[in-house]
Amino acid sequence: MRSVVVARYNSDLPTRMIVAMSLAPNKNVFITCAVTGSGGSQDRSPHVPRSPEQIANSAIDAARAGAAVVHCHVRDPDTGAPSRKLEYYREVTDRIRDSEVDVVLNLTAGMGGDLIFGGGENPLPPIAGTDLVGPRERVAHIAECLPEMCTLDCGTMNFAEADYVATNTPGMLREMGRLMTELNVRAEIEAFDTGHLWFAKQLVEEGILKDPALVQLCMGIPWGAPDDLNTFMAMVNNVPQHWTFSAFSISRNQMPFVAASVLAGGNVRVGLEDNLWLEKGVLATNAQLVEKAVTIIENMGSTVIGPQEVRDSLNLVKQAPAGPLS
Repeated sequence: MRSVVVARYNSDLPTRMIVAMSLAPNKNVFITCAVTGSGGSQDRSPHVPRSPEQIANSAIDAARAGAAVVHCHVRDPDTGAPSRKLEYYREVTDRIRDSEVDVVLNLTAGMGGDLIFGGGENPLPPIAGTDLVGPRERVAHIAECLPEMCTLDCGTMNFAEADYVATNTPGMLREMGRLMTELNVRAEIEAFDTGHLWFAKQLVEEGILKDPALVQLCMGIPWGAPDDLNTFMAMVNNVPQHWTFSAFSISRNQMPFVAASVLAGGNVRVGLEDNLWLEKGVLATNAQLVEKAVTIIENMGSTVIGPQEVRDSLNLVKQAPAGPLS
């Protein structure tokens, strides 16, 4: 149950209303490890993986530690800069699949929407760093690697950078969502604000995405939904009851949101994409972050479930890699 009864005292009316939340903690929780991301964290910690081999090995270690799902970006092996190269994605997925460790693959489809305006009075043309391509190119690696899951950022976003826009128009999202469904790859809806959940419901209503859907609530990322608990519960209460959701926050609030998401009935995400620190002054590995999340979940009386249980509960399809999207 995620119902929240909200009321307040109004000095003009003789009424006093109580705020109450009925909690139904999730008793069977899966952990997603976001292995590396695309942010500029590669030079802030030696544990952030860069090469396909490093990313795959870190994902495998996270799975051994208890992650049922690994969410993967790829980077240039030399510079650590974010990349969309198909051969990097193929190497990462092949290495993970060829290992003896079972884990659900979740590849990002968020790349290829980077728009950087010129700034000031001369926003056009876009400047260096812009990487804006069409929907089919944005999911080309999904078509080739056929992971069980991939992300769909359900809205255009302003992040912390002054003139950067993560571009995800309704037209782009409809086409990307349609392609994911045709590929039989489950879209994980990335919701950075309540409007993204509104549009996700529209995609399901139009039959572009399957019902029930899977949602990742992304909290505390400038300038999306802040990670206070009132905003978090507003996000949770906008997720249809029969959908599955997971949630995370970034940096110092990563582990508190492990507990918050479980209490609210959801699953959890940790990893170096969102937070570099195990504790103050101690840089983490992905496996250590997963181990810490496992401890929190089990101390709350819940069970951490494995990859096959996730596939069964979400009707995920473990497919063989395919060729390029025609």
